[in-house]
Amino acid sequence: MKRAHLAEGLSVSDQLRADELAVLAAEGYRTVFCHRPDGEGSDQPNFVEIETAAKALGMQAHYLPVVSGKITDDDVAAFSKALADAPRPVMAYCRSGMRAATLWALDQAPSRGLTAVLAAGKAAGYDLSGLTLRLAAGDAGRVAAVETSHTVVIVGGGAAGIAVAASLRARDRALDIAIIDPAETHYYQPGWTMVGGG
Repeated sequence: MKRAHLAEGLSVSDQLRADELAVLAAEGYRTVFCHRPDGEGSDQPNFVEIETAAKALGMQAHYLPVVSGKITDDDVAAFSKALADAPRPVMAYCRSGMRAATLWALDQAPSRGLTAVLAAGKAAGYDLSGLTLRLAAGDAGRVAAVETSHTVVIVGGGAAGIAVAASLRARDRALDIAIIDPAETHYYQPGWTMVGGG
């Protein structure tokens, strides 16, 4: 269990196992939030296992799953309500702790401010700078709608979307091309094979 203190009454962690909850209970944690959807990884315990172990230890457990890189305003609102109602301290977890930290940042940015939220994330070991635009927008991270038009709009900012944009731009430099994507961070998937190969 790799964990970090994020704010008063809230810590975040990577994937928890049911047998680790006894340690948390002994340290005084009273609530566990799970932000990882069941079945996301082959080695992860289902939420029911975590909930059963938590209840046996007198702890609360809440299932608030979110998709990595696609956290919605509704997800933030659900997290905010659960955190307000939960007995503290709370341990929130997902695969790495990043989704838990992101939910907290989006919830807290309007009241704490961008600089304080980014600093708290950094101190806990989470780089939240990729959320800067959304955090700065306030109102639970809503970004104001902007009307605009382009010659070509590509939906999907992955390797294929970027390659199509580059190909079109090479053929006609006058094209006004926009790429849109819901994910705030793009991972170049073919690059992971290089990571695995050292």
